[in-house]
Amino acid sequence: MIDRLRLVGIDVYAFHGAHPAERELGQRFSVDVELAADLEAAAVRDDLALGIDYAAVHAKVVETATGCRCLLIEALAARLCRELLLAFPAAAVQVTVRKTQPPIEGFYGHAEVTLSRDRAWLLRAEGGAPR
Repeated sequence: MIDRLRLVGIDVYAFHGAHPAERELGQRFSVDVELAADLEAAAVRDDLALGIDYAAVHAKVVETATGCRCLLIEALAARLCRELLLAFPAAAVQVTVRKTQPPIEGFYGHAEVTLSRDRAWLLRAEGGAPR
C-alpha cells in the first residue's frame, strides 16, 4: 500500500538563479513536496513514531533549500529529492520548486519545475551504494 504525505507552499528565501543578481540578492521560492510511503501502521496505531513527521520534512526542505546555491530550480528540486529520500522512509518523492517572481520582463506569473524520484534513482545517483 502506498500512501501520500504532502506539504504544499513551503516558503523559503534563498539565493538560487542563473542571473548573478538572483544569487546576490536572493528571492522567495515556494516548495511543494509529496512523499509516497506506507503510512498504515501510523494510521492504525495513531502513532507519529510509525509515520513521517511532516514538521521534520518541512525542516529538511528549509535546511536544504537555504543551505545551497543552485543555478537552476531543476538542480534544487533534485537536491531536495535526494535529501528527502535519504532522511525519510519514503519509496518515492515528488518535489515542485516554484520561483514566485522570475526575472522575465512583462511576465507576472511564476516558473516551476516538478521532479519525481524513487529509491532506484537514489541508488543510481549515489553510485549504487546505499547510505
